[in-house]
Amino acid sequence: MLRTHSCNELRIDNIGQKVVLCGWLHRSRDLGGMTFIDLRDRYGITQLTLDDSNQTLCDFARSLGREYVLQVDGIVRERSSKNPKMPTGDIEIEVHNIKVLNKSKTPPFTIEDNTDGGDELRMRYRYLDLRRNVLKENLALRHRLSILIRNYMNDNGFMEIETPFLVKSTPEGARDFVVPSRMNTGEFYALPQSPQTFKQLLMVAGFDKYFQLVRCFRDEDLRADRQPEFTQLDCEMSFVEQEDVLTMFEGLIKYLFLKEKNLQFDAFPRMTWDEAMKFYGCDKPDIRFGMRFVELNDVAKGNGFSVFDNAELVVGICVKGCAGYSRKQLDELTDFVKRPQVGASGLAYIKYGDTDGADVIKSSVDKFYSQENLKSILQKFNAEKGDLILILAGEKMKTRSALCALRLEMGSRMNLRNSDVFAPLWVIDFPLLEWDEETGRYYAMHHPFTAPKPKDYPKLSTSPSEVRANAYDLVVNGVELGGGSIRIHERTMQNNMFKTLGFSEDEAKHQFGFLLDAFEYGAPPHGGIAFGFDRICAVFSGIDSIRDFIAFPKNNNGRDVMLNAPSNISDAQLNELKISLK
Repeated sequence: MLRTHSCNELRIDNIGQKVVLCGWLHRSRDLGGMTFIDLRDRYGITQLTLDDSNQTLCDFARSLGREYVLQVDGIVRERSSKNPKMPTGDIEIEVHNIKVLNKSKTPPFTIEDNTDGGDELRMRYRYLDLRRNVLKENLALRHRLSILIRNYMNDNGFMEIETPFLVKSTPEGARDFVVPSRMNTGEFYALPQSPQTFKQLLMVAGFDKYFQLVRCFRDEDLRADRQPEFTQLDCEMSFVEQEDVLTMFEGLIKYLFLKEKNLQFDAFPRMTWDEAMKFYGCDKPDIRFGMRFVELNDVAKGNGFSVFDNAELVVGICVKGCAGYSRKQLDELTDFVKRPQVGASGLAYIKYGDTDGADVIKSSVDKFYSQENLKSILQKFNAEKGDLILILAGEKMKTRSALCALRLEMGSRMNLRNSDVFAPLWVIDFPLLEWDEETGRYYAMHHPFTAPKPKDYPKLSTSPSEVRANAYDLVVNGVELGGGSIRIHERTMQNNMFKTLGFSEDEAKHQFGFLLDAFEYGAPPHGGIAFGFDRICAVFSGIDSIRDFIAFPKNNNGRDVMLNAPSNISDAQLNELKISLK
C-alpha cells in the first residue's frame, strides 16, 4: 500500500507515530513562516503542517495546486489550535516529505459542499463532482442500504437470482429501449422495464423466494424521481396471499429505518385507493400533516354561484391558523392553482377570524352566501377561529388533483413536510383497469399479470371498471417507494385478462405465450413487490432527486453529458446491423 492510514483515521492516540498519507490537495494556506495543507481522501481530511525550517520543502508545497494527488510522510503531532468540527481536528502531520503522484488542472468548479458549479457543468465533470462530501455520503448511504437489504432478504430465506438484460419488447407500460440484433437481421431485443415475467417463471420453477437488486430501463420523460436507467429491488414469493407480502416487506422497511435511522414504527396504516383519492386527491398521499379533503356539494350548491352549482365536485381543505393571510398571499395561491401544471380555473376562500370577541367570517363568495351559509360550510371542516378554508370546484378527478397540489403547497409553506419525519402508508385495493378515451380500451393500472380481487373476478367480463386489483403500494412522505400485487397464476384467468385488455388470442400468444404455457405446468399461487431503490435512498436522505444517489446519472434530456451519449454510430456498424437511417 502507498499509505499507512486514511485521512480520517488519525487521532490523539496516534501522536508520535510516523505515517504515510495519500490524497488530494483540498486547500492550502500560506501564513508566511507556516504553510498548511488540507489533504483529502474518500474518508475525510487531515491537516498537514510545514514550517520554514525546511525552506525547500515549504517552497515546493506552496507550488502545488488544488486537486494534486499527493503522497505525504511525516509525524503525527498535537494541534495547538484544535478544530472540534473535524474528526481529525486534534492532530496534524508534521511533514517530512511530499511526493506528487499526479498533477491536476485547476478544476472547473470548487470541490466543496456548497460548490459554485451548475448542474450541467458538474455532470460533465461528474468524476470531480463525486469528490464532494455530499455525493460521497449519498453513495455511502446507498451502499449501506444495499447491504442491509441483502442481509434481511437472506435472513428471510430469499435467493438473489440474476435475470436477462436482453429481452423481448412488450406493448404494455412505458416505451422500451430497443437493441438491434446483428445475428438476427431486422429483429430487436428490448432492455427490461422490470424482470416481471422472469420472476414469475422463477416461481413456476420452484424458487419460492426470489429477490434481485436489478437495473431497469424505461424510455420515458424524465423528472426528479425518474431516470432512464434505475435500480429496482425486485421480489417475489410463492404460496402467499396479500397479507403475507405486506408483512414481509413492511418488516424490511422497518428494518432499514431501525438500522440506518434508529427509528421504530408501529404497524403501517392502510388506506384504500378510493379513500386516498377522496381525502387526498392522489394515490400516494403525504400523511405527515392533515388538511384532508372535505366534499361540499351538499352545502355549497344551490346558492346561485354558477361555479359551484355547475361543478361535478366542490371540495376544500382547512388550513389551521391561516385566517390572517393577506390579499396578496391569497392572490399568490390563486395564481398557483391556475398554473397549467395544476389546472384549476380559480380559488375560493373563507377566513374564520375573531375581532373584539365576535365571530367574523370573510369570504371571496360573500355575494352569494350569507353568514349562516358560510357557517354551515365551516362546520363541515370542524373549523376553529383563525382557520382558512380553501375551495376548488370542477370536474371530479381534475379538481381532486389540483387540490392535492394546493394541499402539498400549503404543507410546504407551513413547514409541515419535515424531511426528518417519516410517515409510511400502504395504499391497497387499486382499480384493476383504467379506461383510456383516446384509444378506446382498458389498460392495466399496474400490469397485465395482476390478479383481481377474488370476489370481483366475475365482473371482469361484465363491469371491468368495477374490478379491484389484488395490488398494493408502499408510500412514504408522499413518495411511492414500491408497488406490487398477487399475480395471476392460471392460464384461463390470464387469457381473460388479455382479452379484456383488447389482445387477440394470437397477440397474447405472440407476446406472452411462454408465460401462458408455463402456467400449465403447475404454477403456484405467487405475489411480490418491487421497490425503487434510488427512491428509497432519496427518501432516507430527505432529498427530492434520485439523481444525487446515482453515480453517473443522465440529465433532464436523458443525455450523459460526460460521455456525450447517446451518439451516432459509424456507417460500418449500421451496415453490419443492416440498418439504414435514410
